[in-house]
Amino acid sequence: MTTLLIQTESVPLTVNFPTSAEMTTAEFYAFCQANQDLRIERSATGEVIVMPPAFSDTGNRNLKIAQQLANWADVDGTGEAFDSSAGFTLPNGATRSPDAAWVRLERWTALTELEQASFAPLCPDFVVELRSASDTLSRLEAKMEEYLANGASLGWLIDRKTRQVHIYRPNQAPEVLENPDTVSGDPQLPGFVLRMAKIW
Repeated sequence: MTTLLIQTESVPLTVNFPTSAEMTTAEFYAFCQANQDLRIERSATGEVIVMPPAFSDTGNRNLKIAQQLANWADVDGTGEAFDSSAGFTLPNGATRSPDAAWVRLERWTALTELEQASFAPLCPDFVVELRSASDTLSRLEAKMEEYLANGASLGWLIDRKTRQVHIYRPNQAPEVLENPDTVSGDPQLPGFVLRMAKIW
């Protein structure tokens, strides 16, 4: 049976599909295409997670993050930046849409055009998750650990409520920055600095 988890302001809602098998990759892709107004992810165990569109203030902050990342990536030229609408199929089978992401150019160009035009079968090298009002910190922490386990070399979990940035790197405990003015991507993203004034 396929389980559908719908994220709401307070608790997730689960909807069960009357089928004995998980959605195939093609069925999941078709489901996402038929529901383009929703952000949809899938866990490694096949659970489909449906989230409503971001609230306006969160969407604005997501754009500011993606804008700064894209501006740096355009100048740097060593990779491609992505906003929160991009989905990636991780090595563990999960399909995730980080709020911002960056992939090294050689990994991106190694994909076929068909792979690039779908949920690219790779884990981004760098991911950002921005905590919204409906997100629990524990759920986002688990996602960050999943990104690292699947090949991310750097991840930032930004919590506007507490004005903290949690820095994730492989084989290290997360580092927590308290109310930083800027966050540096060095050495994984040389020269990338996220200015926090418009994010808070």
